[in-house]
Amino acid sequence: MKVLFIARATLYKDRGGDTTQVLGTADHLKELNIDVDVRLANEVIDYRPYDLIHFFNIIRPADILQHIRASGKPYVVSTIYVDYSEYDKKARKGMARLLFRLLPGDLIEYLKVVARMALNGERIVSPSYLLYGQKRSIRKIIRGAGMLLPNSASEYRRLSRHYKMEQRYRVIPNSIDPALFSPPKAGAERDKGLVICVGRIEGRKNQLNLIRALNATEYRLVIIGSPSANQGKYYEACRKEAGPNVTFVAATSQQALAGYYSTAQVHVLPSWFETTGLSTLEAAAMGCNIVITDKGDTKEYFGDQAFYCDPESPASIYEAVRQASAVVPDGSLQRKIFSAYTWHRTATETAAAYAAMGVPV
Repeated sequence: MKVLFIARATLYKDRGGDTTQVLGTADHLKELNIDVDVRLANEVIDYRPYDLIHFFNIIRPADILQHIRASGKPYVVSTIYVDYSEYDKKARKGMARLLFRLLPGDLIEYLKVVARMALNGERIVSPSYLLYGQKRSIRKIIRGAGMLLPNSASEYRRLSRHYKMEQRYRVIPNSIDPALFSPPKAGAERDKGLVICVGRIEGRKNQLNLIRALNATEYRLVIIGSPSANQGKYYEACRKEAGPNVTFVAATSQQALAGYYSTAQVHVLPSWFETTGLSTLEAAAMGCNIVITDKGDTKEYFGDQAFYCDPESPASIYEAVRQASAVVPDGSLQRKIFSAYTWHRTATETAAAYAAMGVPV
């Protein structure tokens, strides 16, 4: 079986959790003897060798529609259905905030695509997107899909409820690499005053409120990541706000991240929205106590084994960090992750989804 993965054009240049998901899934499908090629949405592609196309990020339908039409192939979609609406309405600044408070989320996403085309010269891969708009485009993709592959049942319910459509789906867990993120040796010392945050620096990840929460406190905060494209001003605001107990480290290798995870007491990701929080999975696998947003699908992964915060409230973020720093992990979340959230399981579930469509595996 030969499968074509198609992902956003900036998959490698502006790396995020979906980059890890795409590459981790592809690598482990190959171990199951499924031939996978990863291509970018803005590339010219010969579809003929492939039995199936696997798309990622349903919130970027302008990257998908043209490939569906041109290929004529059956397809599945890893939805990664992130909802930006609360961030857009509550955390943006200036005229954008005023405008976005008045508009529905799908129209906001459509305007962002058009603005990137007009202001940055970004090519819209699917010209039909301009006619259909965001909502109709996503509904069209859902309707034609052989199966949807959300990262959680919660994610599927949100998508189905918003677009008022049902489709066959199979939950494909987001995962960690056990070879990289294995638990540290028993008895290893942790720095109880060290708090880390791993992720792209951008408004949705909410590092600015995290800095406000921990400035001039008893904690040392290390923010690990590079600014997203078009988020330079937000990064500058974070640097300007940061006190002497806050350190910034540019995006680094997963091997280097493992060193931070094995040392820190707490990992915090106070995003305005997360489908999973991939860095949170990695940190928890290595024994960190975790603070995560209460917005999105995180509770399906972490249940009552995480400390939840309201991203809008620095006081809530601080209190969750304070509680997390005072607790010795009992290892139950680690065991759950190594049982349920590994790339081998992700690949196995993905292959089962392909087979359920009637595509020979």
